[in-house]
Amino acid sequence: MSLAIVIMAAGKGTRLKSQRPKVLHTVGGKPLLAHVIAAASRIVAPADIFVVVGHQAERVQAAVAETGVRFVLQAEQLGTGHAVQCAQEAIAGYDDVLVLSGDVPLIQTETLERMWDFHREEGAAMTILTAVPEDPYGYGRVIRTGNDGAEVQAIVEQKSLARGQETVGEINSGIYAFPTATLLEHLDQLTAGNSAGEYYLTDMAGILVAAGERVVALKAAEAVEVLGANTIAELVALDAALRSKTAQKLMALGVTIFSPETCVIDADVEVEADTVIEPYVQLLGRTRIGADCLIRSSTVIENSTIADGVLIRQSCVITDSSIGARAKIGPFAHLRPGSEIGEEAHIGNFVETKKARLGKGAKANHLTYLGDAVIGAGTNIGAGVITCNYDGVNKHTTVIGDGVFVGSDSTLVAPIAIGDGAYIGAGSCITREVPADALAVGRSRQVTKEGWAAGKRSRQKKEC
Repeated sequence: MSLAIVIMAAGKGTRLKSQRPKVLHTVGGKPLLAHVIAAASRIVAPADIFVVVGHQAERVQAAVAETGVRFVLQAEQLGTGHAVQCAQEAIAGYDDVLVLSGDVPLIQTETLERMWDFHREEGAAMTILTAVPEDPYGYGRVIRTGNDGAEVQAIVEQKSLARGQETVGEINSGIYAFPTATLLEHLDQLTAGNSAGEYYLTDMAGILVAAGERVVALKAAEAVEVLGANTIAELVALDAALRSKTAQKLMALGVTIFSPETCVIDADVEVEADTVIEPYVQLLGRTRIGADCLIRSSTVIENSTIADGVLIRQSCVITDSSIGARAKIGPFAHLRPGSEIGEEAHIGNFVETKKARLGKGAKANHLTYLGDAVIGAGTNIGAGVITCNYDGVNKHTTVIGDGVFVGSDSTLVAPIAIGDGAYIGAGSCITREVPADALAVGRSRQVTKEGWAAGKRSRQKKEC
């Protein structure tokens, strides 16, 4: 059976007191909407997912364009029912449709699959995913028929609850399944006879029951899956819940995370078994970390790939970079975008790299800047070395061969090439090519004047 998924993402989210569209607020390192799309994309192809956009539509589309989903415009936001009405042409050729909210980032694919299976087994005209949170206040309540079965009589919003209904703890999640033909047959019966003047999809439950159709409900295993965020505080709480779930998943796969409540680990991060993560580490974006690594405290790694057996010492910042197996980084190292650190290489204290490629076993252990550089295997970069890559207008590349020794406090003025096995004397300013196995020294000859300092001190005393 063909299935379409409609994700409602047109609202403003005014209660967040933000100019940003609600579905673009982030938890777990990516927008709320991106989480929902990811869950839906494991059930159907992206081309079968229709995201209803409205408020700042172009911004929302741009944020998730790479997912491959299709978009439906709700030019005027007149409620959830109106959002589906805007999508009715797009979904008309499908057997069934799932309707999701774009602001429920913890929804699990398994829950949606279980709901769709239940929907088909029951042969229902509408299936409602429900939950029983600790505090149901503010949510629409699902009123069942009272026969202890799955059938539903109606969905009643908080402000419309009759006496006795306020004790009902089962809430409407805003996630529904319909046979498409049945939905489209009754969709035009929605009315805007409420104080907001909007068309509510929740009213479909009452409409279908009145038409003699079956409306059923299925409880989610965990209420947190269906909770949205109407305030920044609720948004932060969702973020904490999602990050906790991510940490628990990684630990179940053999990753040791000390004090996981102090770590910030985005939802798409992958870490292999036997890696140890110390407190206050941040793993962001699409970071991939191999097996048997040690990530020490206060390190931040973003969109980077770390191979097996890597040691990253305290307080490193690594962005859009790759690190080869058994390399050692830090402490206090800064790997800027485009850094490629080879196997068994060392990047040490207060070393900064940018678009730098270091070969196997290369070392830069202290107080060094390596920008736009290619550094060969086994090369040693001394303390205080700088590749002068910028002439005020353009960036230039420094190429250093294999087995080179660059003495401390040297400056290498790009564009420049240093051949294999060359030796650069400490304190040199190198501006021309250095052949392989050569010694290059670019500094002034030392001048020593015996007794000069004593004479200066004597003259200063006389002047006083």
